[in-house]
Amino acid sequence: MAMAYQKGINNKFRSHIVMEVEQMDWGMANRINRIIRPDTGRTLMFAVDHGYFMGPTTGLEKLDETVTPLLPYADSLMLTRGALRYYVTPKIDTPIILRVSGGTSILNKHMLHEGIVAGIEDAIRLNVAAVAFSIMVGADYERDTLLAFTEVIDMAERYGIPTLAVTAVGKELVRDAKYLGLASRIAAELGARIVKTYYCDGFEKVIQSCPVPVVIAGGKKIPEREALEMAYKAVQIGASGVDMGRNIFQAESPIAMVQAVRSIVQDDYNVDKAFQLYNDLKNE
Repeated sequence: MAMAYQKGINNKFRSHIVMEVEQMDWGMANRINRIIRPDTGRTLMFAVDHGYFMGPTTGLEKLDETVTPLLPYADSLMLTRGALRYYVTPKIDTPIILRVSGGTSILNKHMLHEGIVAGIEDAIRLNVAAVAFSIMVGADYERDTLLAFTEVIDMAERYGIPTLAVTAVGKELVRDAKYLGLASRIAAELGARIVKTYYCDGFEKVIQSCPVPVVIAGGKKIPEREALEMAYKAVQIGASGVDMGRNIFQAESPIAMVQAVRSIVQDDYNVDKAFQLYNDLKNE
């Protein structure tokens, strides 16, 4: 029986996910299957939404020049509506994950105190596969982000559009399995169809306690091999993939890095083999 999102390869911790196609409306199931490959149960999301709070960050000064050559290797593209309209050709068929939260910048001490900045009508006009919203668990403004998040979910579910929860925890909290697991479970309980969170020690606890697919955030730029190791560990434990940005577009060779990450996520390469692929492609 076909599944809307299957368990990934070596995904022994995800047996509790049994959401099958017939349990969802066709549109919802179709959009999720476009983002997460049904044959592998995994996805490589390419995130280039950083400009909504960071401005023209390194590697995204000319977003179109960065994105275009990398798109063939991504399962989906995560960005804002402005970036989509101004930088991406409508001729692509890559599924779009639309960032719909924002309202603050890196200059604000409460940078992730975000609200709704794009409505469901625009998401429909842009033919997106999912919408993404950041929640901040454990911060003073936790309630604001969670209520806005549920408002987005209500609107998106009405039209069969899945919501991706981008989870973060307050500055006073450690990014560990306890708090990331808390944030991920809250996101799923409120209605998220996919959860994005950070990789950490004991990540299997996060996976086990979250009833929807979990993808890991790439986070800040780290050495290429370390980024590949993080992706490998996450999918082997049971993550449904990665949502990576800076560790791809800020790599020494972005085109080589996106293929190396993909080889781990979709082709089951180990770290040594993926890093060799990166170096081979980089030196061509």
